[in-house]
Amino acid sequence: MIRRRTLLAAAGGTLLGSALATGTARADATISVSPGTSYGTWEGWGTSLAWWANVFGGRDDFADIFFTTKSTTYNGTSLPGLGLNIARYNLGASSWNSVGGTTMVASPNIPAFKQIEGYWQDWNNEDPTSSAWKWTADATQRAMLTKAVARGATTELFANSPMWWMCLNHNPSGASDGGNNLQSWNYRQHASHLAAVALYAKNNWGVNFATVEAFNEPSSSWWTATGTQEGCHIDSTVQSAVLPYLRSELDKRGLTGTKISASDETSYDLARTTWNSFSSTTKGYVDRVNVHGYQGSGGRRDLLYTDVVTTAGKALWNSETGDNDGTGYTLAFNLLYDFRWLHPTAWVYWQVMDPSTNWAMIAYDESTLQAGAVQTKYYTMAQFSRHIRPGMKILDTGVSNAVAAYDSSARRLVIVALNTSASAQTLTFNLSNFTTVSGGSGGLVPRWNTVTTGGDLYKSYSDTYVSGKTVAVPFAAKAVQTLQIDGVVI
Repeated sequence: MIRRRTLLAAAGGTLLGSALATGTARADATISVSPGTSYGTWEGWGTSLAWWANVFGGRDDFADIFFTTKSTTYNGTSLPGLGLNIARYNLGASSWNSVGGTTMVASPNIPAFKQIEGYWQDWNNEDPTSSAWKWTADATQRAMLTKAVARGATTELFANSPMWWMCLNHNPSGASDGGNNLQSWNYRQHASHLAAVALYAKNNWGVNFATVEAFNEPSSSWWTATGTQEGCHIDSTVQSAVLPYLRSELDKRGLTGTKISASDETSYDLARTTWNSFSSTTKGYVDRVNVHGYQGSGGRRDLLYTDVVTTAGKALWNSETGDNDGTGYTLAFNLLYDFRWLHPTAWVYWQVMDPSTNWAMIAYDESTLQAGAVQTKYYTMAQFSRHIRPGMKILDTGVSNAVAAYDSSARRLVIVALNTSASAQTLTFNLSNFTTVSGGSGGLVPRWNTVTTGGDLYKSYSDTYVSGKTVAVPFAAKAVQTLQIDGVVI
């Protein structure tokens, strides 16, 4: 099966390879952390639920593995929990009922586990207490949603497509030509479905969605009637028409504190095009800009940050990304590029479990739906998500292969760095701009190491020490390491 995101990742990989070929790799280097420059307070790490939760939502072990930092045994191995604290819940677009003799038209290529059942199944009645609404739908994905919330996660409600009956061709995978597929007379109804679910979740599931997103990669043209997932092309003009309805529908249900995110475009450059096409009035409905990271190492992250954060004063998340590299090297490379140029305050991986072993952190079999192997990518993710925690300040490092985060209450500085070289090198971290740098007992700097080409998998070491206000660390080729430096005062 050819997957859209696989193709995009391949394109991104070409850019990455080009960057390495033209000198990204270098000899031993010194990296200076600048405490005077901060890029905001970190909100956290996440995953979209959707398909993997539709399969494994009932399992507490996976809830612990992904949404806590405690160790959990899986297939005989103790896994360090990733500590994700953001769960994006996919409001479904599918149902199999008949309304006046009309039924959903399904793509012949969409697998069953990617068909998410929606709640508003009969357009004749908008009352959520009526039989037109099926609140027992999507039980398995909802189970993981509530497990994530019970473990402290914040949540976002998003839709890959409006309900099938809101679509011009009644197909929630897209129009035959990849064009707009949301019926004009259902702009408000799409917003109403989202708002009604948000209210029901608050009153019945114990889930308070912090944000609601009505679109998913809406300007892209690959959402077609023969697609392999739910999706809908919704151009920027239609988006502008839906957004005020979404605000109105939330407000009239008393959800005035629920924020709106938009537009979850597939790339940094497309997100900027869509954002800049909005009028000031339309921008006013958007509290946070969500962007997907499928442009890989390409795209003008810096210009998107300027337009959204510096100019408009909005929050900015990388709300979905993924790649076809099971080692986690590409994940680390592109994530550090995000920290350097995009400066998001949260970062969300698309599917932590996936039938494609390279896309997955933990793979599963598409035909049997049995969980499988843990990928190196999982441990690469742990290097970031277990140590850069919500509430920390992201500090400037001046480079695109290292990020620094500071916890003022704990006086702790965390640095995560990647050796982009094909050979071993020593990276020295210059902390001379901090007032105090003492380290732990005896100046100890605990570190964790994952070698993406094989070897250490989030292995801890206690052999590194502060020397004055510097810390020097040997890195294997293409290794990612995390340093925890205590006793640091700005």
